[in-house]
Amino acid sequence: MPLYEHVMIARQDLSNTQAEGLIEHFGAVLSDNGGKLVDHEYWGVKTMAYKINKNRKGHYAFLRSDAPAPAVQEMERLMRLHDDVMRVLTIKVDDHAELPSVQMQKRDERPDRRERR
Repeated sequence: MPLYEHVMIARQDLSNTQAEGLIEHFGAVLSDNGGKLVDHEYWGVKTMAYKINKNRKGHYAFLRSDAPAPAVQEMERLMRLHDDVMRVLTIKVDDHAELPSVQMQKRDERPDRRERR
C-alpha cells in the first residue's frame, strides 16, 4: 500500500487531550477503511505565519499512514468537514523517515548548518 504523511492544524482553544483525541479519531477512520496509522507525533501549540479563521496559533499534529488512496481521501474529507481542524496537508512518500521528525528533535541533535557570515 502507498505511504503518506499528513500534517494537521487544529484550533488553538482545544485542550491537548482533545487535540490528541482528533489524532486517534482520524487513525480510526483510516483503519475502518483498510489502512493503518503507522505513527503519529503531537507537535503542540505553535504560532502560525498568518491568521487562519481569526486564529494566530494552532495545535499541530504529524501522522504517518500506510493506506489505500480511498481511505486517505475519506480521512481528508472528514478532516475538512470537522469544525476543529483548520488545515490539512497530505504528501505521498516513498518511505517513512526515522523518528523523531525534524520538528521534534532538539536543536543540538540536528545536523549542523552552514556558518553565518
